[in-house]
Amino acid sequence: MPLLKILEIPDARLKDVARPIARVDKQIQQLADDMAETMYDAPGIGLAAPQVAAGHRLIVVDVSENRNDLLTLLNPEIIARTGEEEMKEGCLSVPGVLETVRRAEKVTVRATTVQGKTVELEADGLLAVCLQHEIDHLDGTLFIDHLSRLKQSLIRRKAEKRVRLGD
Repeated sequence: MPLLKILEIPDARLKDVARPIARVDKQIQQLADDMAETMYDAPGIGLAAPQVAAGHRLIVVDVSENRNDLLTLLNPEIIARTGEEEMKEGCLSVPGVLETVRRAEKVTVRATTVQGKTVELEADGLLAVCLQHEIDHLDGTLFIDHLSRLKQSLIRRKAEKRVRLGD
């Protein structure tokens, strides 16, 4: 399984809205496997298909300490949110940036597994934050979009400078 290239800001493709997956086939299963390997190698706790230039509604997540509890979700959608909390977030597509983001404390997510089964899962804590973060990617939203305009501008300018300088 090859490692995939993770897009970084200011790549405009990160703002694209992913399209629903109509059918689970070998290509989707391979993409999911490659994304999981890429996430673990990065290392990260979540990765969305748009981050690897694949326009599908597919995310992989593993917030376990032992890195052995992989969730692969197709067409995930948040169907319920409760509470509110703030947590520091980072992103493989926004390297070197860690900022506090306010999100729902608990979420219920409905999705399809790579086996084609519809599942609903309730999450809180780090898993809830990670699911919200990755589902945002599917809608072309980055975690920095939840920050003040000033912080967004500073982060984007830094990223554009990094690209200009070839870092």
